[in-house]
Amino acid sequence: QVQLVESGGDLVQAGGSLRLSCAASGSIFSIGSMGWYRQAPGKQREMVATITSGGTTTYADSVKGRFTISRDNAKNMVYLQMNSLKPEDTAIYYCNARRRYTYSTYTDYWGQGTQVTVSS
Repeated sequence: QVQLVESGGDLVQAGGSLRLSCAASGSIFSIGSMGWYRQAPGKQREMVATITSGGTTTYADSVKGRFTISRDNAKNMVYLQMNSLKPEDTAIYYCNARRRYTYSTYTDYWGQGTQVTVSS
C-alpha cells in the first residue's frame, strides 16, 4: 500500500499563488508517475499535472504556464506550484501515485485531497 498526504490548500485571491505538497509513504519502491488531479463541485475529476520518476512532466492545457509540478524522489515528495490562480481553479486537489505492472495494468493510489478556493 501507498499512503499519500496532501497539504497546502487554502483560500486565496485571484492572481495569487499557492504551493501544494504531497508526502508519499509505504510501499513506494515501484511507484512510477505521480501527479495532481482536481475535482470541482459537479464536475469529474481531471488531471492537472503529472511527473514521471525521471522528471518528464505533462500539464492540462488550462494550467500550462501557470502551474509547475516537481518531485523530490529522495524525500518521496511531489509539489504543485500554482501561480496566477483563477476562480476556475477552485477545486479539491488530489495527489496521485501510479504503480504500473504492464503497459495496460496499473494501480492508482490517492490522497484525501486538499481544498483550494480562489476568490474573485
